[in-house]
Amino acid sequence: MNNNYQKEVQTKLAKGLLDMIILQYLDQESMHGYQIITKIRKGFGVYFGPSTIYPLLGLLEKKGYVKSAWNMDAERPRKVYKLTNEGKNVLSFTENSLNLICKNMVNDSKIRIQAAPLISARSTLQRGNPPLTVC
Repeated sequence: MNNNYQKEVQTKLAKGLLDMIILQYLDQESMHGYQIITKIRKGFGVYFGPSTIYPLLGLLEKKGYVKSAWNMDAERPRKVYKLTNEGKNVLSFTENSLNLICKNMVNDSKIRIQAAPLISARSTLQRGNPPLTVC
């Protein structure tokens, strides 16, 4: 498989799961937008710029999944985002849905796919959920 195709697939997968990736990072700790951009680039090898991340953060906030507050104590003021309880519920539902999809794919003898972790999940075991594994 050529390198360009691999990069394209990684980008598509990350983009399709971008809201979940952001919610997962915010479940670990509160962050400002640039921190999220950097974590995604380091964790997935894909760059999503401010024009992608900030509107998505605004949408997640409008839906009530995250809330923001200005941190004026830093060297320069930054808007810091934090996961809400509703965001945690959405994240759990999404994890469970992805696990169900993958379980069905693995059990379908016509689909050849190996189970492997997609996202280094935060400790889902703390909430009593199985670790997040995607196909």
